[in-house]
This record gives sequence, structure tokens and C-alpha cells, in this order.
Amino acid sequence: MRMMLFALFWLCQSLGLMAETLSRSTIEPFIVPPYALGEPVNDKGVWTLLNSGGAEAGYVFETAQMAPLPGFSGAPVNMLVMLDLDGRFIDVRLISHNEPIFVSGLGEAPFRKFLEQYRGHSINTPMVVGTSYGSGAGDGGLVYLDGVVKATASVRIAHESILAATLQVAREKMQGVQSAPPAYPDPDHDEPLDWAALVDQGIARNLRVTNAEVDAAFAGTVWADDDPEASADPEGLFLDLWLVDIGPPAIARAVLPADALAELQDFLSVSGFDEPLLVIDAGRHGLVGPDFVRNTAPDLLAATQDGLPIALRDADLIFSTLPDVPEGVAMILRTDRRLGFDPTRDWQFEAKALRAHGMFQPEIGMVGFSLTHATPERFFARAEVAEPLPPWLEALRNRAADLVVLALALPALLWALGPRMNRLADHRHYGAIRLSVLAFVTGFVGWWGQAQLSIVTPLAVLRTAVEGGSFAYLLYDPVSLLVWAVTLIGFVLWGRGLFCGWLCPFGALQEFAHKLGRLLRLPRLELSARWDTRAKALKYLLLAGLVATVILAPEHIDTAAEIEPFKTAITTFFLRDGIYVAYAGFWLVLGLFTFKGFCRYVCPLGALMALGGLLRGRDWIARRKACGAPCQLCRVKCSYGAIKPTGQIVYSECFQCLDCVTIHNDPTRCVPLILAARGRSLQKAPAA
Repeated sequence: MRMMLFALFWLCQSLGLMAETLSRSTIEPFIVPPYALGEPVNDKGVWTLLNSGGAEAGYVFETAQMAPLPGFSGAPVNMLVMLDLDGRFIDVRLISHNEPIFVSGLGEAPFRKFLEQYRGHSINTPMVVGTSYGSGAGDGGLVYLDGVVKATASVRIAHESILAATLQVAREKMQGVQSAPPAYPDPDHDEPLDWAALVDQGIARNLRVTNAEVDAAFAGTVWADDDPEASADPEGLFLDLWLVDIGPPAIARAVLPADALAELQDFLSVSGFDEPLLVIDAGRHGLVGPDFVRNTAPDLLAATQDGLPIALRDADLIFSTLPDVPEGVAMILRTDRRLGFDPTRDWQFEAKALRAHGMFQPEIGMVGFSLTHATPERFFARAEVAEPLPPWLEALRNRAADLVVLALALPALLWALGPRMNRLADHRHYGAIRLSVLAFVTGFVGWWGQAQLSIVTPLAVLRTAVEGGSFAYLLYDPVSLLVWAVTLIGFVLWGRGLFCGWLCPFGALQEFAHKLGRLLRLPRLELSARWDTRAKALKYLLLAGLVATVILAPEHIDTAAEIEPFKTAITTFFLRDGIYVAYAGFWLVLGLFTFKGFCRYVCPLGALMALGGLLRGRDWIARRKACGAPCQLCRVKCSYGAIKPTGQIVYSECFQCLDCVTIHNDPTRCVPLILAARGRSLQKAPAA
């Protein structure tokens, strides 16, 4: 029967661990001004909490992900905890639960009222669930949280979940206490031990407190005379407490008989992250109070390590000990090593002495008595410390599949636009081929690969150069870096055309929008040649403004860079505030009527690409003497306005669409070729 319960407990914990973390849209309604939800910091449901000024103010996290303690329904209670940077609770909100008493009995209102009590309390302050019959506490600063009648066990489980999850966040995000991999009992370590050896080696430690010492601790307070039994027997023992960590098998065998040892091993086989602690008291203290509920946190015992509480919980095991072990009230407590507890380093165990002053509404006073404990390292093993890869190498590994695809696709594109350019332009399905490439760039390079190049990167390089610092951050996005590398190659070979015409996801979206406009037979709106030339200068002015912002007001560059709609349309899939979505949508709607208006007139990255095109080493588009004089077909057909009336290509505005190359090579469309063909036929006619 017990093994079935163990299996059920394991299943419940597993289900809790496998639960998915909540999405931003689910969590945000719980966060009220002046706070706002920041960014996720890990995959366990922990988010940063921002204040009204946008600065980090604490953390927000779910309890079910980090402390999935099963309730009476078998499922954990999931609560949202808001914790400030000093470890104080800002708020605790109920997300979901299946506790029967609150589902079909009392309703959720008492549960939610219970959670309101955490506000303002510090994680460093001892807190217990129980009814306080008056004000005042002893020097220990014990905080009582009023329980819920008929639901004491449920709220205590919720309380333990909150503390366990909060401790984990406090250790990992606020203090960074853990400096070594977690220690776990070494099952292969064995040595002959008995109780005397445990005591001699300090593995079993004793805390003895007389009644006189307790009276001295309460001296001068209203509780000084509230324990007649202590006054009557000052030399009697209030505490005769023994503490030993029985997680290591060699130690457990020196304390427990075979049947109890087997039961402990069965328990640990299911709850493998728990460290069991044997506590025995032969004094008056008794370890727990009269209202203690088994399988919950002991109300009169506490522990800390590195200044943070250790979450203790009753293991709910019935057991006996070997004959040479001291007799007394005994219990096995457990604490989760995943929450940062290291049994090999000093930690403090505290037993609390409580006194009540008054009869009907007594004031409760508390003093604590503690001992320091640590178990020798030889009884434990640690996982090998995995040397973390450099961030750039980790990024390479994470994006390996994407990089392989691009490593095949991008050289193929360079080859097709270079040595095979004329064959590509002459292909009877060239139009479909180009649209397919643009679809790949939008879907894979942009939305999937998140490799939409942005003016932000060159500006960041400029800022780093001005202010000093490392350029290593460029390696953290290897997919974008690969696109940048190919773009630089394109500068030398073709100028701006490779990126602006083939590798820009937002540019591809605009081209698709214009194709849709033509299918819908919408009117085409274009500027006159004079205003087109003037409007194309705007992007250079915007680029100059961004460069000036980097130098003069770098704190505003992120806002200024929003002139690009790339983040909205590509990076965030249009999931942003309405003003950004409307701005990006404006350019795409305009694209139905005007061919790639943003790219031609506004894009600061396009302006930089055009300037970078000065690296171009040749005029790569073939021209004939008749081009421009008298033939104007290519100029008229060029949607970018990149061909002068003289027939000369303006490479700073050429997007490498190859439309003019297609016309130039087509004997049925190129006017000089048509005229030449007619001339030859006329010359051959008389001979015929």
C-alpha cells in the first residue's frame, strides 16, 4: 500500500514538473501598476518585474514549476509570486488549484484572503501558518499567518510551495549562493559506523538547553514567568536534541534497523531530491506543537543556510532506531537539495521555544536555540562541473541546423546571381524562381531564423567603436552574422542589390504586397522623376540623423531606430503595441500601390547599403550603345527608377531584380536586338 502511495506521489510530482509555464498573455493580467512584466529569465516560469520607470524591481514566478508539492487533489497549487529585490513579498496571487475544500466547499475567497497575508513580509523572516491569539512575538520575529478553518492542511501545503519556490529564486537570482554542483549521497561510499562514531566525528550533533537557560532567554519580557514547570526544575532539560543527516547510506545504517532503512530507501527512491534529517528530542520541547499536521513543515523547528531559510517538511515516516541511538521524540524531516541546500556546508538548525502570556487572548513570545551542522564531504558525490562553452560557440551549436541550411542556400544564390546570372535571367520561369527565393527569405531567414538585418547592428558597432568595448556580441547571432558576411561579399560584387533585392525579409514582404496590388488591379502610384530623385535623398538624411543620435544621445538610439518596421513585421510577427503595427502595416499597404516605397525612400539600412556599394568593383549589368539612345525600354520597365535616360545604371538604387538583364538578353523584347534582326533580314532579301 505504501509503495502505491509513493508511486502516486511520484506521478503527481512528475505531472507538476511537466506542466508548461504560463505565457506572457496569461501572466500580465496579474501584474498591476506601478509594476509591469519584464522578460523571462529561465524556462521555469521566472520573469523580471519592472517598475514604472522600466527598471528592474524584482521577480515574478510560478510556484508549480519549481515547487510542485502535491495537494489533496494530487496536483500542485499554482500561485504567482511577486518578489522585490530585497526579498519582500509584493503580492501572491492564486492561479490554479484543485483543492477539494476550496473547489466545492468553502470557495476560493478564503484561499485568496490567506495569500494576501504575505504582502510586505520578507523571505528572511520565519513564517508559520497558525492562529495568533494576540500581538507580540519574541526576539525571533516569528510571523503568524492566519490559517483557514477546515483547510489547514491545504493552506500549509500552499505555504510550503510558496516558500520553496521563493527560496529557489532568492538563491539563484539574488544571492548566487550556490558555488558548487549540488551534493547528493554517494551510494558507493561505505564505512563501518555506529552511534558512538557518529558522535565522535561530529556527524551526529547534540543541542542541550536547560529550563534555566530558557528562563534566562525570556528574562525581562512579559513571558518571563509563564513557564512554571521550568521554574520548578531549573536544571531539567528543555531540549536534549540530536540531529543527524541520514541521507548517506553509511550513516543511515548506523542509525536505523533494517526495516526502517528499507522504508527510508523506498521513500528516497521516489523522492530522490530530498535530503532526510533525523531529529530526536528527549527533553520537554517535543519537536512540534499540538496543532502540527503530518507531512507539513514543523512549526517549532527551522533551518537556515547562508542567511536564507531551508524549507523543512515532515517525511511522514513511522520508524524505529537502533538500540544505541538516544531515545526520545523522533521524526525524519526532509528538504529539497534542488532549492540550494548543501549538506556538506555549515547550516543552522533551530528549535523554537514558545510561551503564551495571558489567558483569553494570549500574547505569543518566541526564542530560538540553534546548533550548526555539516556532514563530511566524503559521504557525498557531486556531478562533474560542466565547463560552459563560450557564448559564441553555444550560439553556433544552438543554430547549427539553420546555419547548415543557409550554408547551402546562400552560396547557391551567389552562384546563381554571379556566373549563372544570364542563364537565371533568361529562364522561362524566372519570375516564379525569384518569388520562391523571396518566400524562403521571408519565412526561413526572417520569421524562423530571425536574421532580418537592421541598421541597429551597424549603429551598435559604431557606438562600441566610439565608447570602447568588445565586439564579441556580434558572434551571439551567428545566423545574422552569416547573412552579413554574404552581404559584404555582395557589396564587392554587385553593390546594395544582393541584400536589398534578395536577402531582406521586409523588402520581400513589400514586393509580395505590390504583386498583390497588381493582381487586384489597384492603381499604381509613383512619384514624378524629379520628386523621385528628391525623395530618395531622404534615406540618407535619416541615416545621418541616426549616426548623430548614436554620438550625441546614445540613450535614445533604440527609439530612433524604430524608423525601421523590421522589428514589428519580422522579429515580433506584428505582436506589438498598436502604433508599431500600424506603422509597419502602413508601408505594406502603401506597397499595394507604390513599389517598395520604404526601401527606396526611407530605409536607413538601404542608405548604408548604397554607400557600402561604393566597394563594387565593376559595372556588372551589360549595356549596348543603343541603350538610352534611342532605346528607353529598360528605363521604363525599371520599377526602382535605377536607370538614367542615358541608359546608365544607377547602382546605388539598383536592387538586382534582373528585369533589365532579362530584357537585354531577350531577342523578342530588346529593341536593339529586334532592329538588328530586321536589318539582317532586309540585307538577305535581295539575294533571295
